[in-house]
Amino acid sequence: QVQLVESGGGLVQPGGSLRLSCAASGSIFSINDMGWYRQAPGKQRELVASITSGGSTNYADSMKGRFTISRDNAKNTVYLQMNSLKPEDTAVYYCNAPRVMTYSFQYLEVWGQGTLVTVSS
Repeated sequence: QVQLVESGGGLVQPGGSLRLSCAASGSIFSINDMGWYRQAPGKQRELVASITSGGSTNYADSMKGRFTISRDNAKNTVYLQMNSLKPEDTAVYYCNAPRVMTYSFQYLEVWGQGTLVTVSS
């Protein structure tokens, strides 16, 4: 009914940059918050950053100053610009929309399938 599709992951050297994208599609009437989470091998999934429909942002402390979240409401797309990447940023990055209203007036929480980011020399 509603899908989130991430793109932009890959292999990057320490100190490099990547830009992730997440596009929502389907029977979408509105999307409130959108966010990025990540899960490193052997670790729990953690919040990276989130953004409201009005553009207010929230970041995990370790990402502040290096990562920037943004969104294009007209395209139902959220972005994550990641700079100064470190090996410890290696993880699968997931897009999340915790409250999507559909045209049938259902509220859904939706997760993307994840995109792998590997930071290594």
